[in-house]
Amino acid sequence: MKKLLLVALAAIGGLLVYRQIQADRAEQDLWTEATDPVPSSGQGV
Repeated sequence: MKKLLLVALAAIGGLLVYRQIQADRAEQDLWTEATDPVPSSGQGV
């Protein structure tokens, strides 16, 4: 029974770490998109 509990806790911990990594990656993508320079259209504004 203790082994099952440890496996369940490890799985939950792994899931939480995975979700945090995904959230950090999504936030980094947003910052990258927001701070990218605007590409010039080449038409001379």
